[in-house]
Amino acid sequence: MHPEPISSPATTRQEPNRRFSVAPMMDWTDRHYRYFARLISRHALLYTEMVTTGAVLHGDPERFLGYSAEEQPLALQLGGSNPQELAQCAVLAERAGYAEVNLNVGCPSDRVQNNMIGACLMAHPALVGDCVKAMQDACSTPITVKHRIGINGRESYEELCDFVGTVHAAGCTSFTVHARIAILEGLSPKENREIPPLKYEVVHQLKRDFPQLEIILNGGLTDLDVMQAQLAHVDGVMVGREAYHNPWLLSEVDRRFFGDDHPLPSRIEVMALMRPYIERHIAAGGQMHHITRHMLGLFQGLPGARHFRRELSTTIHRTDEPLALYDALLEQMQARVG
Repeated sequence: MHPEPISSPATTRQEPNRRFSVAPMMDWTDRHYRYFARLISRHALLYTEMVTTGAVLHGDPERFLGYSAEEQPLALQLGGSNPQELAQCAVLAERAGYAEVNLNVGCPSDRVQNNMIGACLMAHPALVGDCVKAMQDACSTPITVKHRIGINGRESYEELCDFVGTVHAAGCTSFTVHARIAILEGLSPKENREIPPLKYEVVHQLKRDFPQLEIILNGGLTDLDVMQAQLAHVDGVMVGREAYHNPWLLSEVDRRFFGDDHPLPSRIEVMALMRPYIERHIAAGGQMHHITRHMLGLFQGLPGARHFRRELSTTIHRTDEPLALYDALLEQMQARVG
C-alpha cells in the first residue's frame, strides 16, 4: 500500500494522556499483551512494538497495524528515516484510529542502525525534524518522538538541547526521553538498557529549559512511589520491563496517576476475562501460548506463582487440550489465592 500523503489538516486530534504509559518493547508489547494489560488498567497509554516503515508499506497491514478496539488508548511506534515513507505510514495509522504515532530515535541495535533507524538518528536532528514535519503535514494524529539523552560522540547537554530544539521547531511538542545515552558500537541492546548510567537530572533540566514541551521520563522505573515523585519534575512516566514482568503493577495506575477509583478486577477475574479472547484466537488458528506467554507474571509474589508460570510456559506445550489446561489452572489458582 502506498497512499499519497494528504495536505496539512486544519485541526489536530486531541493528544492522549501520557501521564503513565507502557513502553514499546520488541516481541513483548504485541496485541495480545496489550489486550491483557488493558484489563488491568483502563487509562495507561499503550504502545505497539516498533514497526518499520518497510513492514507497514510492503507487508501485511493487518499484521502490523491491526489491534482490538479494547486496547485504546493506543500509540503506534514507527521505525524509519525517510520522511515520505513515514508520512505514508502516518496516514495509514490515522485511518486505523491510533491515538498517536511515535518515531523511534532510541533503539541502539546494529540491525536498525544499518537502516538509519533508532538512536543513530540523534546525530541527524534536521532529518528527524523533516520526518516529524512530513508526518504532521500528512495527518492530524499527534506525532511524538522517543529518544535517548545522547549517543556516544554526541553526549553533551548542549547537543541534546540542539536535537530537541531542532525537532520542536519542526512541530513536535511531546518527547519521551530514555535517561541514558546509547553506545552504538560494542554494546548489545540489553547492555544499552543497563550499562550507561541513568541520569534523570538531565531529563529534569530538559523540562526546565523547555517548559512549553511535554517531557516524558523513561528508563529504569520500577516503583510506583518513585514514578509519582518524578511527576514533580516531568509531565509523565513511561515504564518498560517492570510492566511486563510484573503486570499487576498496572492495577494501581488508574487510581494513582489518573484519579480513577473504579473497582478493580481481581487477578482471578482478569484470568477469567482472558479466556474468551484466548478461545477466539485458537478458533482463528492461533495457539494459546501466543497469548499466555505474556501472562506469566500475573501472580508474581503470591502462592502458586511458580506453578502458574510452569503450567503456562512448559506444560502447555505437552497438551492437546490447552483450554482444558487453562480452565483447570484457573480453578487451581482460585483455590490458592482465594
